[in-house]
Amino acid sequence: MVKQQRGEATVDLILRTALRVYAESGQQGFTVSAVTAAGKVSLGSLYHHFGSFDGLAAALYTQCMGKLFDEMNEALRRSRTARTGVRAIVDAYLRFTQEQREAALFIHASAYSGYLAMHAEEIRAAKEVMLAPMNEWMRARMEKGEVAPLPGPLIEVLVMGPVAEAARRWLSSTYDVELAELTELARLLPDRIWRSLEPSPS
Repeated sequence: MVKQQRGEATVDLILRTALRVYAESGQQGFTVSAVTAAGKVSLGSLYHHFGSFDGLAAALYTQCMGKLFDEMNEALRRSRTARTGVRAIVDAYLRFTQEQREAALFIHASAYSGYLAMHAEEIRAAKEVMLAPMNEWMRARMEKGEVAPLPGPLIEVLVMGPVAEAARRWLSSTYDVELAELTELARLLPDRIWRSLEPSPS
């Protein structure tokens, strides 16, 4: 039991250190030597718990995504209608981006990086589990006629795509001045996303 707790503490330490190293040094400085030095852990310990540096990156990506989806799914559970649900998802995503900037930065900057490629299948499976509550929530409202009858993957693209791209651009500071504030994005995005999901008039 003590050994297990020590192992869990080491895993948590390595993950927290890796996120800090990435936030401070960017993708170029995100190396196995930087993480082990910053966390004062051995290379053997890192490989023991994660298999490889790519395994660590995949675990960190999955952990950050899990935190984001936890917030979105919790916000969605408190929503009564499809339209307020869309707003809840957008608000939760942008709030996470602002309040947990390091995790949001790792998610968006790492999505297409080479070090996640070796673990693409397990990341996909993990995301499928994270998306399940949102898909079920949307499916129930689709059956009630509150959401247009669209395939689940398309709904995911229509809802998540715009807010993810907005967050990515905000994190990389490529937005124009008038869109620099996340509060402005939160005001503008939900209604425009909702229009793509709203059922056609009978």
